[in-house]
Amino acid sequence: MPVGRVQTLLPNSSGTGTDKGLVFLLRPEQSMCTWYLETSDAEPVQNVAIPLSYSETDPIPGGCNLEFDLDNDPNIYLEFNFFATTIKFAPANLGFARGADPPPCDVGMGRDSRWRLQYEVYQYFLPENDLTEEVLLKHVQRMATVPDVKANAAKVVTLTADDKTSVSFSSLGGQGVIYNVIVWDPFLNTSAAYVPAHTYACNFEAKEGNCASLVRLILTAVAGSAGGIVLVATWWRFGTLFLCMLCVGLVLGFLISSVAFFTPLGNIKVFRDDGVFWVTFSCIAVLIPIVFMGCLRILNILTCGIIGSYSVVLAVDSYLYTSLSYITFNVLRRALNTDFQGALTNVPFQTNDFIVLAVWGMLAVSGISFQIRRERGRQFFPPHPYKLWKQERERRVTNILDPSYHIPPLRERLYGRLTQIKELFRKEQPTGERTPLLL
Repeated sequence: MPVGRVQTLLPNSSGTGTDKGLVFLLRPEQSMCTWYLETSDAEPVQNVAIPLSYSETDPIPGGCNLEFDLDNDPNIYLEFNFFATTIKFAPANLGFARGADPPPCDVGMGRDSRWRLQYEVYQYFLPENDLTEEVLLKHVQRMATVPDVKANAAKVVTLTADDKTSVSFSSLGGQGVIYNVIVWDPFLNTSAAYVPAHTYACNFEAKEGNCASLVRLILTAVAGSAGGIVLVATWWRFGTLFLCMLCVGLVLGFLISSVAFFTPLGNIKVFRDDGVFWVTFSCIAVLIPIVFMGCLRILNILTCGIIGSYSVVLAVDSYLYTSLSYITFNVLRRALNTDFQGALTNVPFQTNDFIVLAVWGMLAVSGISFQIRRERGRQFFPPHPYKLWKQERERRVTNILDPSYHIPPLRERLYGRLTQIKELFRKEQPTGERTPLLL
């Protein structure tokens, strides 16, 4: 949707798209300004126009734009993919009086230049599972002015003029997020807001990767099935208890380490370095099997209870959005994409998340309690199935008094069963004496 200051839209004085805004510098004698808004869509389009006024002491958002089309560009440019969402914006300039020349942007870096300005980046989550335009337009108005942004949104990072005017976040497919930036002049203690930008990190019209995609469920099912089959096959054939319990402990350690970095700990600047992150993550994951190596049955019970209940959370996320699925999902995305290391991993925590968290805890506690009660007094770990099968086979061969000794081999039993099935379809022969005809 194009918006401009004049009826004939020009590249340096108009913008096209969603979440667009313009800065209009008034002349000394001017008391009114006019905006033009149009759409090329034949159907009605919903929109919200929010005019904001600033004084000569307030900083000008995008007043030192050198990258985008507008001379003064207060817009936030947003890009997203499967892994990360990145916002970019033009640097601001100091305010100035009507009719005066704007302060130079790149002459000097002292206290009287734009380099004293600071940028506060805010993030606001829309209600979960609600992708309607009405809800979006209602909440965008809460992110337009400086007081509203500070009252409703969460500040995620503060940038100085020396930092790049770009911030990355983890993509939350199907979850609406609104971003805004407040530029603050610490010398005059004045502020101004950029134009808020929103995203759902998905495409409503695409068949693949749309906002209702089940990609995460499929990936989780495939990876979990493959790993589970390999682990069960190893235990069935070889019965290597230490190796199997090491794998079980590492799975629990992986989840606990993921939970640790799911908290604000994961957004600490030092962990944006891949080396520091993966070393710390691995140490936490390895620490769990080391701590429980002396009580392997407890380790196995804890892992079954906690990991099994978390699999329910992943399944629920495919039909009812919950942020808890990103506990492990963010780690996988960081492993698969090198650019994800600089992304902030904030997620919403709303009603659905509290309910799913309570269900997760209830399932984990009940599962662990049931297993401890059932296994009380039993052997810690029975012999593996292959060994039991070999012992049973040898016993049947050597013990002639065992009734199972007289059971025919499997091949003969299958052949006999097949013969019985054939008999069902064979026609009955007529009974009685037959005399051949002699000619």
